[in-house]
Amino acid sequence: MFVSDWMTKKVITVDLDDYLSDAITIMKEKSIKHLPVVKGDKLKGILSDRDIKEFSPSKATTLDIYELHYILANTKIKGLMKTKVLTTAPDTPVEEAAMIMLDKNIGCLPVVEGGCLVGIISDKDIFHAMVDITGVRHGGHRICVTIEDRPGSIREVADIVRRHGFHLQGILTSYEWTREGYRKVVIRTTDMGDFRGLKEELEDNYKNVQIRKG
Repeated sequence: MFVSDWMTKKVITVDLDDYLSDAITIMKEKSIKHLPVVKGDKLKGILSDRDIKEFSPSKATTLDIYELHYILANTKIKGLMKTKVLTTAPDTPVEEAAMIMLDKNIGCLPVVEGGCLVGIISDKDIFHAMVDITGVRHGGHRICVTIEDRPGSIREVADIVRRHGFHLQGILTSYEWTREGYRKVVIRTTDMGDFRGLKEELEDNYKNVQIRKG
């Protein structure tokens, strides 16, 4: 799955010459934390609620409320926005976008194609993708086992699950917190099969079996 599957395509933006007070109003009304700054279709920067918070208190310490409002209404976004913006492309795998956001500690990535802004993907969109990909919203059993990292090992677990009357809804694997030569596999199932038989066969063949009954 790619960024294009999860990004917000109708992007709320502001212009270089818009004022900070306008950006604050938009963020509050739309309940968003980031505003791409554009000139035409071209991305020029990004303004976040963090930028605004860092700007406002410094002004508030020396100005009264009327003077502060005046400053906000007369400060152009181009003087406050971040111009070095990390972006992504529509055909970037969604997990790579998530990794960039995690590693760089940022809450969104503008999506650019052919030099033009075509969308934005935020941490909320990443959460949405995770919920959908794992199938957790549909319920079912969650099976977690530690298996050998070799060809066919995931299929062997999946065959056991199917043999006891369950259908596979999603499969995820991870090498984190496992010893070399092993991996964890998490399988989410649908339908109701022979739960006791499934549990017994898995525990006979694998270590660290964890099953959360749906």
